[in-house]
Amino acid sequence: MNTQETQRLINKAEKLCEQRGARLTPARREVFEILAGQEGAIGAYDLLDKLKAAVPNAKPPTIYRALDFLQEQGFVHKITSSNSYVLCSHFDHQHPVQMLICEQCGAVQEIQSDGVYEALRKQAEDQGFVVVSQTIEAHGLCRDCVS
Repeated sequence: MNTQETQRLINKAEKLCEQRGARLTPARREVFEILAGQEGAIGAYDLLDKLKAAVPNAKPPTIYRALDFLQEQGFVHKITSSNSYVLCSHFDHQHPVQMLICEQCGAVQEIQSDGVYEALRKQAEDQGFVVVSQTIEAHGLCRDCVS
């Protein structure tokens, strides 16, 4: 992602935080910026290493608090299968999440398939279950790695 696009996303995140009464602290902003510059998902300790370039005294709790905040705001998604994080491509609204994760290069693509969510929600309701959030991870090979 280029610098101009990263700055646009940061500005968008700052505006949303302001509207929500939340605070995008310098450490949270830096973590957001690092995630915006990532091609794929990144683990917390790799994020911490990158964060230390800007915040030399950053410790694991710093990164985990920032990630918790960014997840609460909907700015990032956690990829549970690899315990890593990726910036949400459209964080201005809540949505069900489906992730396509390349097993070879590590690329992560976020897609939205309303039909998938609707089918899951309907089946859950039939069981008396209310879906609060939903993330589906599909592992395979991306277009570049298949060819």
